[in-house]
Amino acid sequence: MRATLRWAHSDLRTHRGEALFIVLATAGIVASLLLATALFGYATNPWQRVFTQSRGAHVWIHTVRSADTGRLAALDGVESVTGPYPTESTTISSRGTRASVELRGTPRRPSVGRPLLTSGHWLDPGDPNGVVLESRLARSLLAEPGDTLTLPGTARTLTVVGVADSAEPRYRPGEQPGLVWALPSAVRAPDGRVIGLRLTHPGDTDYAVQRAVTVLGAGVVGEVSTWQQARAEAQGDNRLLGQVLGLFGLGALVAAGFAVHGAIGTRIRGHLRDISVLKAIGFTPGQVVRIFLVQHVAYALLGAVAAAVLTQGLGTGIPGRLGDAVGVWQGLPGHTVALFAVPVAAVLFIGAVTGLAAWRAGRVPPVPVPRPAAPAGGRLTGVARRALGLRLPPALVLGWHKAFTRRPRTLATVGRLALPLLLIVVAMSAWTTIDRFHSRPAQMGLPAALTVRADSGMSDRETRTLLDREPRVAAVYPGVEVAALVPGQTATIALRGLGTRQDPYPYTLAEGRPARGPDEAVAGQGLLDLLDVHVGDWVRMTVGDQPQILHIVGRSIEPENAGRVISTSLDTLRENDPHLTPTLYQLRLRPGVDPHRVASALATAGRGHLDVHTVTNPADGLSPLRAVVAGLICVLALIGLIELLTAIGGTVREGERDLLALKAIGLSPRQITAITVTATSCTALAAVVVGTALGLPLAHWLIDAQGRSSGIGAGIAQGPSPVLLLLFGAAAVLGAAALAALPAARAARRRLADTLSAVA
Repeated sequence: MRATLRWAHSDLRTHRGEALFIVLATAGIVASLLLATALFGYATNPWQRVFTQSRGAHVWIHTVRSADTGRLAALDGVESVTGPYPTESTTISSRGTRASVELRGTPRRPSVGRPLLTSGHWLDPGDPNGVVLESRLARSLLAEPGDTLTLPGTARTLTVVGVADSAEPRYRPGEQPGLVWALPSAVRAPDGRVIGLRLTHPGDTDYAVQRAVTVLGAGVVGEVSTWQQARAEAQGDNRLLGQVLGLFGLGALVAAGFAVHGAIGTRIRGHLRDISVLKAIGFTPGQVVRIFLVQHVAYALLGAVAAAVLTQGLGTGIPGRLGDAVGVWQGLPGHTVALFAVPVAAVLFIGAVTGLAAWRAGRVPPVPVPRPAAPAGGRLTGVARRALGLRLPPALVLGWHKAFTRRPRTLATVGRLALPLLLIVVAMSAWTTIDRFHSRPAQMGLPAALTVRADSGMSDRETRTLLDREPRVAAVYPGVEVAALVPGQTATIALRGLGTRQDPYPYTLAEGRPARGPDEAVAGQGLLDLLDVHVGDWVRMTVGDQPQILHIVGRSIEPENAGRVISTSLDTLRENDPHLTPTLYQLRLRPGVDPHRVASALATAGRGHLDVHTVTNPADGLSPLRAVVAGLICVLALIGLIELLTAIGGTVREGERDLLALKAIGLSPRQITAITVTATSCTALAAVVVGTALGLPLAHWLIDAQGRSSGIGAGIAQGPSPVLLLLFGAAAVLGAAALAALPAARAARRRLADTLSAVA
């Protein structure tokens, strides 16, 4: 044991830098996996906790006021119901911020779908104008108990008495109205009712919706929302962040394992005589294997423990969503198990890879096998001889020849070095895609920057006149958006009519063609998946008691409503309802204009009759991903550095046997150094080419797959620019050359006696 520790200590002194990089890389990998675990828990647990504690309804059905909902409680599979409650769609304002809301008349605190108060108190009959706000709506309005809300265009005011969490779909400006609980007396102009169903078997949600719509009649159903939709919307970006961290963390772990395997294999080849001596003095094969195994497992264990301690102690201090996720995760029941299991799994994986490489050391015979006089494949190829005949620099030709002489070993080195470079290219593609959402939103399905809605006090003509007077508005597209029942009556989708045939809305198409003719439409990926249809199919849906049949001629990039949107022109919808008037206006602004300033100016000009919101960009919630990607690139760069140092060490060590011959033919130490530097640069260049060639299509596939699963659809992936890829490749090759220069120079200036000893 003492001899084993002395060997490990001696090897550590010789390879301090490599040991440090292994520790840092392992720490980064384990930290990434722990943060991914925290984000997955953060994405799922808060909504699930609210749903469980509130006994949330699995289905919410919005109906007209005359709907007979009494028979729903008797349906098979319905455990209990809540409501029906009268609802009023209106707009409220607080501190200059407006929001579209659903005012829900609730005579008493419900037992199903029970709001969980976070501040204030529940409704009091003694305060008829008191309301309770859903928590996200309250944050958007900067409202808290005691604040007064106004209803623009009226003299009414409401007083906030409480803020509560709910498991229903959350408020999204311009997309999903916020939820406001009020006494029935405060709902003065009800325009519908809502009823919630809690099911015995949540897995039968689609069937329960179908039965409920059949009993009620499709003509009285306005909108249906389910617990799966609410959960998916609540998880949203947090789950995506967790997937990114987990994917890159696992990829980096595999790359680190390969790097450690290569480092041990190279070290074994360089210490064959020492290992033979150890065996000659009594070391067993198992003891030799343990020397390498214990050493590298100790490095991995040190990095894993450091990552676990830092994540546990400082994780909550990370700014933004990551810190919040760690804080919530630390309070979950499985936190301690995950904090222990993730580092242990990483260490065991690195230990397994180390054991496979170290097993070769145990097979080294006690008597050293004489080295061949010349390595296999060491003779100059015809191409190399012709290159020398053309008077190309010998260092360049011999360096290229040296890099690719041993094909199996060279391919393994290039493959191990290409893996972290491939993952870096994928990370750069993710960064570029997020940046494109901000820099060129029109190409990512967001041609409009503002959504405007007018109240009943402003006609369509007055609204159009006001919007056309704003010089910073490039185009105005009138439209409507209604909820439509899908075939089978198992869910509702968003049916939009935007623009006219003379001035069509500029949808971003990933497949097919624009909708120009009668009854033509484009649809999002989420809708195509929901209905199991494709571009070219006809679909039938129901709006109230009116059927609408549309021909899907294209697939649009649709970031809203999980892609469950079908869009046509306003003219097409008017064919079914000639009296249809626009209820919203999408505004495309001129380049370089600040949407928030235009929104403020329009709201002021509308004198309280306009509700103006900036269009939600899905990339806004992914801002933490930039820091995540930057950190992952650093971890992957460390892994690449480990592999590069291993390749340089192996090249220098194998070049020792050629040193006498190179000096004998007249090459100077500088030229001999250049041979090693060229060989290393050629290896790095080959790895860059392989990593880029494989990384770009892999990145497009992964990003588009995520787009399909989220409903946005494929076609959003953006690769790094050619200039950025060129700079990336140049940095990798030049960095490899710079790292190889110093050890190569030292080897080229070795004394003759040392060279003879190495060759012997």
